[in-house]
Amino acid sequence: MSLVVCDISVSMDGYAAGTGQTRELPFGTIAHDHLHDWMFERRDENEAEVAAILDSGAFIMGRNMFGPDRGEWDLGWTGWWGDDPHHAPVFVLAHRERDDVPMEGGTTFHFVTDGIHAALERARAAAGGRAVSVMGGTATINQFFTAGLIDELRVHVTPTIIGARERLFDSVPPQAFTQVSSRGTSLVTHIAYRPER
Repeated sequence: MSLVVCDISVSMDGYAAGTGQTRELPFGTIAHDHLHDWMFERRDENEAEVAAILDSGAFIMGRNMFGPDRGEWDLGWTGWWGDDPHHAPVFVLAHRERDDVPMEGGTTFHFVTDGIHAALERARAAAGGRAVSVMGGTATINQFFTAGLIDELRVHVTPTIIGARERLFDSVPPQAFTQVSSRGTSLVTHIAYRPER
């Protein structure tokens, strides 16, 4: 069965996005400028971690990570990743149905309206034995943690304080983790944990 992993960049106070999300600022105002600098400005220092993120065979995300619109779908919106994203199937959790959105490079966004277990089942089938990555946002990740479905958390802590919005582990029941690895670079500290079961 596919390993279920989670990679997420967070501030020191545990937020993965700030307030003020727009199409131009997908992670909000402060977070947009700092949470993912390590992936782009200093990618050479963090090549192994970026490669691990991209190595999954399928991805799961919440609707808020797919786009800033709420309510009815904006059918012209196809995500923040341009025309040639991930190169793997992406399953978007949603309350409203939407037809699949095929992209260049073999990626298709599939919209799942019947919950996290259904999304995981479909992602595992699509992953072909490779890992399934739960990408975010934090509300989605917290649902997977609460259900005991995450096998490994790879959290990337950045030197920022955001102070508002949804935080990693909000409303997640108490549980213990084993640290698998940790490594610091100039813009981020990478820490991997596995839940104790």
